[in-house]
Amino acid sequence: MTDDKSKEKPVKKPRVLDRKTQEARRRFLRSLGLAAGVVSASLVGFIPVVRGYNPRLRPPGALAEDEFLASCIKCGQCIQVCPVEAIKLTDIMDGFGNGTPHIDARAQACDFSCDGLQCVLACPTGSLSHDTNYPHQVRIGFAELARPDLCLAMQGKGFKGRIRDASFKGLFRYAELNRWQPLPVRGQEFDREICDLCIVHCPIEIRRNQCEAGHPPADDPNQCPPSRAIGLEPVEGGGMRPVIYEGCVGCGACEMVCPVTPAAIVVDMTKNADTVTA
Repeated sequence: MTDDKSKEKPVKKPRVLDRKTQEARRRFLRSLGLAAGVVSASLVGFIPVVRGYNPRLRPPGALAEDEFLASCIKCGQCIQVCPVEAIKLTDIMDGFGNGTPHIDARAQACDFSCDGLQCVLACPTGSLSHDTNYPHQVRIGFAELARPDLCLAMQGKGFKGRIRDASFKGLFRYAELNRWQPLPVRGQEFDREICDLCIVHCPIEIRRNQCEAGHPPADDPNQCPPSRAIGLEPVEGGGMRPVIYEGCVGCGACEMVCPVTPAAIVVDMTKNADTVTA
């Protein structure tokens, strides 16, 4: 007779890790988590690429987008000197461009209130090219009549009243009211037989008119734009069409003051006067 106890297999004791082994395992897991975090953070830059976001409207003097992103150090100097606070910083949804300056023309356009392109002068890296000396040399976009069916001029209509509602915070320098202080757009009353607000607010058109009247900005003839930026041309069957000329610099003033919603005229930031007329 065989003893049953002699057939029982020995019970395997659970492996007990010593302190040194446990610490090594914890370090490995921490390293793994850190690596995953770094990889995830680096992939954030691809978010706008994956979602197909449109490029941003950059401040005056901005280099080509790839050069701009490579050279901008996100210091915010251009933001601090803008008199109408047109320049803002992008957020994380801009991926690799996170923290770079841009302009939302519908909210606040660049109206060149500063005359001397202060944002360009403040840029320490040349991301806003120091070769840009005058507003008419800026090439940050090109306006287009994106929604002609909404344009009041195209319908042969005028405009009377205030351009935007009471909540609108946009500013514009109305030199005939105050040469030095930009004023709230919402506070201005207009009465136009045919809506031409995009034209009367165009900084290039304003400067061109001043020069033709013999009064260039700052008494400097170099400030005079060589070409017109926008004008109204008759439409067959009635109405007037806003037409964009080669003097357009893409400042966005026309988009900001367009009284219809959404704006009939917008800035295409993928184009500029050079690419359109080439």
